[in-house]
Amino acid sequence: MGGLLLVVPEGRAAEPALRIEFESEARSFDRAALLARADARSILVPNDVAYRRDMRFRAVPLLALLADLPLERADTLETRATDGFVSQLPMALVLKAASGGSVPWVAIEEAGAPWPPMPGRGKSAGPFYIVWLDPGRSDVGREQWPYALSSLAAVDSPVRRWPRIAVDPALPADDLARRGQAVFIVQCLPCHRVRGGGEGEMGPDLVEPRSPTEYMTPTGLEAQIRDPKSLRSWPSQQMPGFDEGALPAPELAAVIAYLRHMADRREAAR
Repeated sequence: MGGLLLVVPEGRAAEPALRIEFESEARSFDRAALLARADARSILVPNDVAYRRDMRFRAVPLLALLADLPLERADTLETRATDGFVSQLPMALVLKAASGGSVPWVAIEEAGAPWPPMPGRGKSAGPFYIVWLDPGRSDVGREQWPYALSSLAAVDSPVRRWPRIAVDPALPADDLARRGQAVFIVQCLPCHRVRGGGEGEMGPDLVEPRSPTEYMTPTGLEAQIRDPKSLRSWPSQQMPGFDEGALPAPELAAVIAYLRHMADRREAAR
């Protein structure tokens, strides 16, 4: 299928710009053009995910930038950041904005008014950052607020692209591992792969060659996910902790069930 692409051109002197492509469609906006759009707004984002406090941004609606493109032909918007973070945004989630759901905006860092460094990151979330208004309406997860964008592409859903990450199709619809697959795709796939499937490069594959469910105790694995620094810490450590607010206990249990199931799938395939 065709790709929808937002590209931030390389080069220190170049003005950050967004290029959008979908099949035969192509459009590009530099930062000045985006800020001058009639639909650009100053929006207040309560308890912003990246900054952990209320933030005000100059932004344009994401759907406005995608206007007139055949979005119904795309399953997923895949965002890629300059640090390698890759997030999968279901197109259905983005389109809910038109029917009362959470509304995604592309926040634009102004040259004359740069954003402050993110807590613990030492850099801002710019030059472009997808933020959400009323995220609770559509249960938008923390990993679905991609910042420091370098690209955004329309792709097939993760399970269609990488069948190896899928649970056994014979599992019942209400099986805990099946629920864990859905949670893993949102919360973990941005940084980790499963049996080689995925685009994440910031963390290891969580099934190959071994799943952490095979060499960690249940208590240790939960601690690793909740607060990695409680087990071990080093200066370049990148994995954040997932507290109860980011990953409720039932979802944590589902992720662990998924990893255990995928380890069994790996062994069965040998």
